[in-house]
Amino acid sequence: MIRKLFAVLVAFAAVSAGVANADDWPTKAVKIVVPFPAGGATDVPARLLADRLSKIWRQPVIVENRPGAGGALGAAEVARAAADGYTLLFPSGSVMTVNQFVYAKLPYDPVRDFSPITNVASSPQVLVVPKQSRFETMEALIAHARSNPSKLTFAHAGVGSQSHLANEYFLQQAKIQAVGVPYKGDPPAVTDIIGGNIDFSVISLGASLANVKGGKLRALGVTSREEIAQLPGVRPIGAVLTGFENTGWFGLVAPANVPPTIVKKIYQDALASLSDADLRAQLDAMGFRIVANSPEAMAEAMASERKRWAQIVLERKIRQD
Repeated sequence: MIRKLFAVLVAFAAVSAGVANADDWPTKAVKIVVPFPAGGATDVPARLLADRLSKIWRQPVIVENRPGAGGALGAAEVARAAADGYTLLFPSGSVMTVNQFVYAKLPYDPVRDFSPITNVASSPQVLVVPKQSRFETMEALIAHARSNPSKLTFAHAGVGSQSHLANEYFLQQAKIQAVGVPYKGDPPAVTDIIGGNIDFSVISLGASLANVKGGKLRALGVTSREEIAQLPGVRPIGAVLTGFENTGWFGLVAPANVPPTIVKKIYQDALASLSDADLRAQLDAMGFRIVANSPEAMAEAMASERKRWAQIVLERKIRQD
């Protein structure tokens, strides 16, 4: 009984300390861990947000890249961090909703180990091929793949990553087989596609847009329901594969047990940052749509996505030991 009472008092004291200190937080630098390489689709919005938050908080907000294992290495680092709000994670959706179904030994629990803050932005993916590819249309690519099962290759940003799942979803809906080639993030994958070493990929818009516009990649389709302003004339994949739609997202979470008042402050300041007209214009130009939902809404959305991806991972037999 005494032990239980002591535990309650300790918990109450921790929350009370959070309430008392939330207005003064932060008093030192804040670290945001991006679990993928610099320059990728996850990294770009993280750095833009960090820059705005550093101005609001008047403290350095440092972005550190910790790539590896489909984002699991960086996520595990943040899961082990002190629950004081000074170490945050900027994951792609797959880190929080897919990895637990893919990796046999995941070094973190996406539900138990984190406190949702906000889904910062979402973005469609793009079906791309090298500029020198024989495939001019989605129909041509799909027809060739059906006639030549497992002869084509596709690139993705690591097993269980958003680009991996987007490609697997495309293969499932197109009823084709191809060989996946994993990379440590989107940038090296894009480099090999441009070089003609890979046949195609459904990859993030942020990582591919400049190269599509620069003529180094050919865009055959987008994963959004409608055409997007950044790539006029490029059809939705759903125009060929009825009902196809897929969106990647990038958000902000804290280690579990960070005081609710600090989580709320980070959310409110992130919301203020994402209301900045210049930031919105920068993200829009790269194909990102700002979401900025509440911690509660983010938690609900992730729970819904987990159900969807669990089924696809099972059907596609995606597993990493």
